Amino acid sequence: MRVLIAESDPALGWLWKRHLERGGSQVTLVTQEDEAIDALASAEVDIIILDLVIEGGSAFAVADFAAYRCPLAKVIFVTNTTFFSDGSIFQHISNACAYLPTRTPPEDLAAMVEHYGTHG
Repeated sequence: MRVLIAESDPALGWLWKRHLERGGSQVTLVTQEDEAIDALASAEVDIIILDLVIEGGSAFAVADFAAYRCPLAKVIFVTNTTFFSDGSIFQHISNACAYLPTRTPPEDLAAMVEHYGTHG
């Protein structure tokens, strides 16, 4: 499975990356919008873990570009805020499949990646 992690906190991103790689995924980690766009432009991905408030840009722009570039890829949004806690993100972003707090245990996030990356 090919995973793109776009997470502003590099330490958290590395924790997720290492956990997913141990499970056999190919993982690219970026920390800003422009890096995420570049990664999507250069390679196909199956699933994206996307920080809702990514530094240096807009998570919506990344999700929108992903819908164009990798139309089958699903987006798991992660956040430490209460933005869209009412679930309305699914009305705004067509490729959103999950909305999780950043404190979600890595093994639970990996299970979501496996589920949506293969059954999405």
